[in-house]
Amino acid sequence: MVFSSRALLLAAAVALLACSCSLRQVAVNRVGSAVAGGGASWASDDDPELVRDAAPFALKTIESLLDEAPDNEDLLLAATRGFAQYSFAWVEQDADAIESEDLQKALLLRDRARKLYLRAARYGQRAIELRAPGWRSNPEEALGKLQRDQVPVLYWTALAWGGAISISKDNSDLSADLGLVEQLAKRAMELDETYELGAIHDFYIVYEGGRPASAGGSIERARQHLERARELSSGHRAGPLVTFAETVSVSTQDRAEFLRLLETAIAIDVDAVPEQRLANLIYQRRARWLVARVDELFVE
Repeated sequence: MVFSSRALLLAAAVALLACSCSLRQVAVNRVGSAVAGGGASWASDDDPELVRDAAPFALKTIESLLDEAPDNEDLLLAATRGFAQYSFAWVEQDADAIESEDLQKALLLRDRARKLYLRAARYGQRAIELRAPGWRSNPEEALGKLQRDQVPVLYWTALAWGGAISISKDNSDLSADLGLVEQLAKRAMELDETYELGAIHDFYIVYEGGRPASAGGSIERARQHLERARELSSGHRAGPLVTFAETVSVSTQDRAEFLRLLETAIAIDVDAVPEQRLANLIYQRRARWLVARVDELFVE
């Protein structure tokens, strides 16, 4: 068969374009994986405000890369984790800090935090869908097929989704998703309860301790999760202490326990476990804020 010169040129152009797109995709995936893997240096940073200032640009960069590589699991995890952390560490805590002075601004910040949590959760849901298609319709069976390498995305998706629910108690549609959130956390716990030195137990402190017994909650189970979290972290994480004090000690009006847990959290050496440094600094800041509000939180 004889090809015209025009046909040959067209075929060459198509081949070059296909090659170019392939190379571009490889480059994006490699850059994306590198960006996504950079979280360790952030976690060990000793300047929370520096991380706060840098986070928005990093998150938007991740989203831009996801536009080019929408199924990159590393990027989807980075977006899930990053937006969840940013919402909790800064936006939601800013809302709490300003509430007594400017309720309207606090409400706006909480609405922003909710949107960021949901944004994080959507990225996590996309990542889970890649490994467990249709998991929402039969979560226990579908999620049961996931393996240990999926624990990070299960954990961060549950945390983000749960965070959105916790600050949207008047949203019945969102609250209806709590069962799915618990399924994600349950599977993460089954696969690796030691992830992030037992961080999944922090989720269960809130899940069990933040619900009344009539709704299936249990202070005793929350306390068991606190002790297990402390055991797995060898006492090097402030998160479970602050979470339990704020969730359970306040609801039971146990002032002495509240102060004891927060003082223990504040005394943790943030340099003992570098990969927990940033999280510990953020939780210690919240612990000090809670201590300063003790007279508002407890009725004598």
